[in-house]
Amino acid sequence: MKKFLPILIVFISTAVWSQDDAAARRRNFNNDHDVALKEFDPVSYFKGKPARGDAKITYIYKGLEYYFSSEANREEFKKTPEKYEPAYGGWCAYTVAINGTRVKVDPTTYKISDGKLYLFYNFNGDNRLVKWNRNEKVFKPKADAFWLKTMH
Repeated sequence: MKKFLPILIVFISTAVWSQDDAAARRRNFNNDHDVALKEFDPVSYFKGKPARGDAKITYIYKGLEYYFSSEANREEFKKTPEKYEPAYGGWCAYTVAINGTRVKVDPTTYKISDGKLYLFYNFNGDNRLVKWNRNEKVFKPKADAFWLKTMH
């Protein structure tokens, strides 16, 4: 039993850390009952057009459930989920940059920059993607800093 105790301790602490990590992600990421991206398929953005996912084709990654429009997209996501997850937990990138607040997004208002998916608020004539595009080089480091504080 003594030789298995260190392995058991590592296993238990990993399980607890994973649960804590998943809980933090559910708290900090934009989700609706633990479903991310308002049911949009994260891989579809990288194929040129966001598509609604199917509730029958899902995958749970670190506590958040993602919907996919095809089995192929789900399998692609499973290979490198961090590539497909939206920046800043799926909150409006522009607003995170300006003051660190989390604002809802229109999941069809997005940008892929440097291989990362960014989502934006776009309601009532206020398209924040337009604002982001005016000075992305300044906004991105600010948003990165705010998000880092949020997740720690």
